[in-house]
Amino acid sequence: MSSQNLFDEPGLKQITVWGRGVYENKEARDVVVSLTEAAALEGKYVQAWENYVDLPDRIYVPVRAYGKIGTQEIESRYVYENEAPDIVVLTEETLVKGVDILSGIKPGAVLVVNTRRSPEYLFGFIKKNTENLSKIVTVDANSLSKSIITLSGAEGATDASGIGKGIGAVLAAAVVKGTEIVKFDNLLQIVANKDAAKKAYEQSIVVDVDTIPKASV
Repeated sequence: MSSQNLFDEPGLKQITVWGRGVYENKEARDVVVSLTEAAALEGKYVQAWENYVDLPDRIYVPVRAYGKIGTQEIESRYVYENEAPDIVVLTEETLVKGVDILSGIKPGAVLVVNTRRSPEYLFGFIKKNTENLSKIVTVDANSLSKSIITLSGAEGATDASGIGKGIGAVLAAAVVKGTEIVKFDNLLQIVANKDAAKKAYEQSIVVDVDTIPKASV
């Protein structure tokens, strides 16, 4: 497969999660790990990793975690950035400002945001690459759980703090609500904070971008 076609793999879905430094790096990692582990239960091919270029040990600097879920063996497994994500997740809402969060998204992409604000309000701050965005999903993750700050799990080590113990479980549930990328029951088998995940699945708001009034844009 040529480099130009790496992201045309049939059945491949790419997930990019944006967070801020050590304060949210674990939560970003937990989103991709919990979703890919749930997909593995369904017999799918998966990858989950962090972007070391982002220097996750820095405070408040935007960092990313990546996941890939495929129905076939992942041919682009040695490409370590998701240049064409299907799903973008923000661990906190201010990332809609000044960060090109939707760069390269595929047609039909879905944006999931930890926020108390409405999808319509947030959409007004996104200035670039919205033409391929199909849905915005919002959930107030901070009201359902708390962020876990730890360096456990960095550099490929086992995460002793538990997968999906904090807001990562909430955001992963919101992803499932908006995309059905995995079965929710399988996600619940992976995340530690099952109660928060259940509440998030019920409370997540899913809005089609096409229905957002032009005045909100």
